[in-house]
Amino acid sequence: MQVTKVLYMLWVSDMDKSVGFYRDVIGLDAKVQSPGWSELAFGNATVALHLGSDDNYRMTGLNFEVSAIDTACRELESAGGHVVDGPYDGGVPGLRLADVEDLDGNRFQFSYHGK
Repeated sequence: MQVTKVLYMLWVSDMDKSVGFYRDVIGLDAKVQSPGWSELAFGNATVALHLGSDDNYRMTGLNFEVSAIDTACRELESAGGHVVDGPYDGGVPGLRLADVEDLDGNRFQFSYHGK
């Protein structure tokens, strides 16, 4: 499996205010900013902000962006992990996601951003 980026994702209700908070208060550098998705960094660490859904669902968590999501899921399962859901369409062109668990049941996500 080839991991291309590691990030921690937070769902937010107001992208501009949240980017300002993490940039101005916490001191992260805004690398990508859009109405629905932004990425802020400190060194090699990336915090991704995702605009929240209408029902205020706030999934947060670890995400590994991978170069081949089907391969990543197979390798995870062969090592004793579990694919909970996916891979599935992420709702924007080229985005595929998989919700997975490690050996102890800790959930995280794989993502693939196709061109």
